[in-house]
Amino acid sequence: MSAAPFDSPIGPVATRFLALKRALGRGYVQEEAILRALDAFLAAAGPADLTAATFAAWGQTLLRLRPGVRRYWLRIARNLCLYRRRTAPACFVPDPAGFPAPHQPVTPYIFTPQEIARLLQCADRLVPTSGSPLRAAAYRVAVVLLYTTGLRRGELLRLTVGDYDPTAQTLAIRASKYHKSRCIPLAADGAREIARYLTARRAQHRPIAPDLPLVWRGAGRLRPYTGEGFAQGFRALCRTAGIQTPAGRAPRVHDTRHSCAVQALLRWYHAGADVQAKLPLLATYLGHVSIVSTANYLHFLAPVALAASDRFAQRYGALIASLPGKEDAP
Repeated sequence: MSAAPFDSPIGPVATRFLALKRALGRGYVQEEAILRALDAFLAAAGPADLTAATFAAWGQTLLRLRPGVRRYWLRIARNLCLYRRRTAPACFVPDPAGFPAPHQPVTPYIFTPQEIARLLQCADRLVPTSGSPLRAAAYRVAVVLLYTTGLRRGELLRLTVGDYDPTAQTLAIRASKYHKSRCIPLAADGAREIARYLTARRAQHRPIAPDLPLVWRGAGRLRPYTGEGFAQGFRALCRTAGIQTPAGRAPRVHDTRHSCAVQALLRWYHAGADVQAKLPLLATYLGHVSIVSTANYLHFLAPVALAASDRFAQRYGALIASLPGKEDAP
């Protein structure tokens, strides 16, 4: 966004608020746009300060937005008010109870290793097109990297050939969400698949310059997959493999990230590791700000619950005695 000054009484606090968030590593581009829309509304109204009345009036101008988007706009304004209250305790702070209801979180679909194997088989059978001559190889390496590293969709599609270090077998994830960069080691399978994929590119005389996309459509020098285009292809791949959620829909690309986290938990449980002590490692690998974010991916799913129960039974099962008379119960 431009550095143009704000025009309403909330201007100074909005400027400090944005500066603080960006100092903490947040981009806050969309959030600044929201605050500038609020500022323009208040400036046109007087200029007026942010009060219960002006906030309600501004909210009426947002009815064109979907409820979830409108809730987000109102929440950003509330965050500004909470920040303002640190130095102005009497300032107005909106009550979130009056915001549109939040969307229910989507239950993640956890891929099994057998389903991933089916996806890879279906990827191998993809027919090349004029717009995507490397379609089969690209989707195969994409599925392997998504499942074994937990990459976000955008992180995967922004990878370049130069981000892969074949000697160290690592991937450099640059300026991802919250402007966090990280270097992640690959499993042997991941490194082997990238090597196989790059060999296929060379065999077709496709360029592999360091600045070119790693997961590449193969048509045009600077044409990586778009996020939605890749997602459509992934859903089609799931349907071909006969994989669907309990609701009958194809899983999302993001479900591979949940699956990676859950599989890591299961490996630690089965190995007898201290899972809580290892959560910071998983948070770092996934590129989270803290383990609080990581916990959002670790839903109490049946495989994790069973592993945790087995761990508890192994350590403390002998301490639990049956209730009197239960042995004879039918």
